[in-house]
Amino acid sequence: MAEEAKAVETVEVAPQTKKSKPKKEATKPQWEIKDRHYYLLGKQPLTYTIPSKHSAKRPLLWFDPERNEQREIRYATNQNSPLKDEQSGEVTLGHIMFKDGHLYVPKQYQNLQKLLSIYHPFLGTRYMEHDAVIEAQDEVETIELELEALNLATSMDIDMAEAIVRVETGSAVSSMSSKEIKRDLLLFAKRNPKLFIDLANDENVQLRNFAIKAKELNIIKLSQDQRIFTWGSNDRKLMTVPFDENPYSAFAAYLQTDEGVEVYKSIEKKLT
Repeated sequence: MAEEAKAVETVEVAPQTKKSKPKKEATKPQWEIKDRHYYLLGKQPLTYTIPSKHSAKRPLLWFDPERNEQREIRYATNQNSPLKDEQSGEVTLGHIMFKDGHLYVPKQYQNLQKLLSIYHPFLGTRYMEHDAVIEAQDEVETIELELEALNLATSMDIDMAEAIVRVETGSAVSSMSSKEIKRDLLLFAKRNPKLFIDLANDENVQLRNFAIKAKELNIIKLSQDQRIFTWGSNDRKLMTVPFDENPYSAFAAYLQTDEGVEVYKSIEKKLT
């Protein structure tokens, strides 16, 4: 009996394409209507006038990334825009003058604010706009850094404290009492917290202090040209300072070598 051939139906399914999500267009930062305050960077004379219109001597141009071209800017008191090609009719040019390093621009003067906050080439190099949020953030970071330095100073042992204070006061630290060292340490931490933290984390600070104390007590000697360390008792050479390197930093590095460890132990016995 012949087998009946069964027809197999195949159903073709069209490939499904994933729907791409519409791209979000980048939104430009919103311009806030408010009073604005600007201040000069560096020297602050009684009065200082910045360019307010384009000239061959003092170009006043702003590069427009959308048009890919330079656009001339000028401060016209009777126009809404600081861009010359957006101004029309007769214009009344104005001056932009800082007094005692500051310039206050009320919110009514939007064209001047935009010229100063967006377009003027002196922004960021000769003057800045006051930003309370950024300044508060900077102040918080400074205070936190100061607290970190003061906490380190408070918990620091006297040997490390002496090593760090020596960076500031030099050999005078040798005649200071422990309380005087602690006082100067805290003042140093408060005055220059970043440098203090860097020194506190520098493993060679104590070794440099160790070398300086040994030199002051004539346990070791340093030649007048500050190139050679020798023993104070017999003038036997210990090491040559590499060219253009701080002698005590070089000696601190030497004390961490195999040969230097033995020298360190010998000096330590004489210091105690």
